[in-house]
Amino acid sequence: MLNEDEARLIDRARHGDREAIGALYQRYVQAIYRYVSYRVPEYAAVEDLAAEVFLRMVEGLPKYQLNGVPFEAWLYRIAAARVADYYRAASRHPEEALSEVEPAPVVTPEGMLQVKEEERALRAALRELSAEHQDILLLRFVERKSHAEVASLLGKSVTAIKSAQHRALTRLAELMGSNGKSRHYLRGQDE
Repeated sequence: MLNEDEARLIDRARHGDREAIGALYQRYVQAIYRYVSYRVPEYAAVEDLAAEVFLRMVEGLPKYQLNGVPFEAWLYRIAAARVADYYRAASRHPEEALSEVEPAPVVTPEGMLQVKEEERALRAALRELSAEHQDILLLRFVERKSHAEVASLLGKSVTAIKSAQHRALTRLAELMGSNGKSRHYLRGQDE
């Protein structure tokens, strides 16, 4: 649900107010960048795609309608479309480690190698999930959004999100060859 300040900011941006457009960019750039970086492994492509999301935002703002759906949901839809276009154009699925944006806390070379292998396995397993399940896991565990926020962003009920999250985590655990250890990969900590 849009709060009054955000609705005014969006309305100003819709009418070409550069300051309002800049404020929307600042408000959402990190979340969109993270979202894209977990879906695309190449740093340069992540930069380009994130920039393209905000270019599309600026182009689409005059036609954007305040309809009660979070503005952020619109940006995630744009980002998802740009990621899909990227993979369609590349027609491949890379098997690289997570980008350098997410630093590994391990100091030893052996520990770093193990973390990179776990990240590579997680990235490969995530790509095996449906786009909806990927979105739910990224929004819940990377963006740290509540079930209600994810439901609002994806236009689903909280119950549907909880159920889909459970199915996604179960499938991810199967793909990772474990029974419940997958959550620790997403949270970045051992449980």
